Amino acid sequence: MIEKMVKTQELVEAVENEVIEWRRHFHENPELSFQEVETSKYVYEKLQSFGNIDVSWVTPTSVMGRLIGQQPGKVLGLRADMDALPILEETGLPFASKKSNIMHACGHDGHTAMLLGAAKVLSQLKDEMKGEIRFFFQHAEELFPGGASEMVKEGVTEGIDGVVGLHLASQIPLGKFFVTYGPATAASDAFDIIIQGRGGHGSAPNATVDPIAIGVQVVNGINQIISRKVDASQRAVISVTKFQGGTANNVIPDRITLGGTVRTFDPEVRKQIPVWIEKITKGLTEANDASYQFDYQLGYSSVVNEEKITSLVEQTIVETFGECNRVISQAIMGGEDFSAFSAEAPGCFVFLGAGSEKVEENYPHHHPKFDVKEEAFILGVNYFVQSALKFLNEN
Repeated sequence: MIEKMVKTQELVEAVENEVIEWRRHFHENPELSFQEVETSKYVYEKLQSFGNIDVSWVTPTSVMGRLIGQQPGKVLGLRADMDALPILEETGLPFASKKSNIMHACGHDGHTAMLLGAAKVLSQLKDEMKGEIRFFFQHAEELFPGGASEMVKEGVTEGIDGVVGLHLASQIPLGKFFVTYGPATAASDAFDIIIQGRGGHGSAPNATVDPIAIGVQVVNGINQIISRKVDASQRAVISVTKFQGGTANNVIPDRITLGGTVRTFDPEVRKQIPVWIEKITKGLTEANDASYQFDYQLGYSSVVNEEKITSLVEQTIVETFGECNRVISQAIMGGEDFSAFSAEAPGCFVFLGAGSEKVEENYPHHHPKFDVKEEAFILGVNYFVQSALKFLNEN
């Protein structure tokens, strides 16, 4: 047993430089959601080069690798997302994006490189492995409806017994693993409202139906929903993030548009919020002789970490990295389409700290100066490898 552990650790350490190299390649060559043509091709070719892995295209820009052990057993999915964001990079890194207004500003370049590293290590342990590992290299996490649901529809989760994921976090100290039981991320929905009034001259508002004045009332009403409709024990957020209308200082416009995001954990609260938003909008527009259009888009569901597999992953983290690097944490309000995988099988999704000791260097995700410490990557490789072996080779 000790010899096997030493061998595994040596294999993990041996891929560190390659993982950093792969990550830098992905960072220099980012691709937007549903456009990951070259990224997925690079992943496909790397997986093939490792040997022992059956590689296939799931969609035009997503890839699955299958590693089947010498003995029958359970089936585990390991997932990494590959897409970048429409952001102009300002990091000044020597391997900064070569593409204008496209940047890996969320760590997906690292996720892809880490899972490639884990695949290389595990491919060399096939003879000692029970069951099957499926490596999900997913497209389009950043853009709804997301790539995970498309991969699930193509059958990648059929017959799996568990699925494990990981997200790098720039604002968590390097090497800390944040583990959450139950809901780990919020359901993330969106809404858009058009308020149709009757425009006119700014000097005679009495002759108009002012959609801006009505819109302000609607925003104020929406901002009271959480404090006045949702139980204080529930975590939920509504943010109005768009308010657009008007073209000149002396013209009251015909219409305005507004929209925003909704984050919830409780399914009943998630169901009720669009009802409350529309009720407020309908009442205020009718009271002011205006009309409205309301569109509500259900986004990613909440990622819910199943207790048994999360306990196994937590134990793996403690055994591999030490109890001091395991932090039991609360759910975050961010959304994640890993939920499409974990809805099909027991899942665990954790956050790995990749922040600098200099707090001022730790820019948030989706920021033009976002970056993560490369020392975190080998930890992510080891997380995937050790979690997979423990899941498959223990009861």
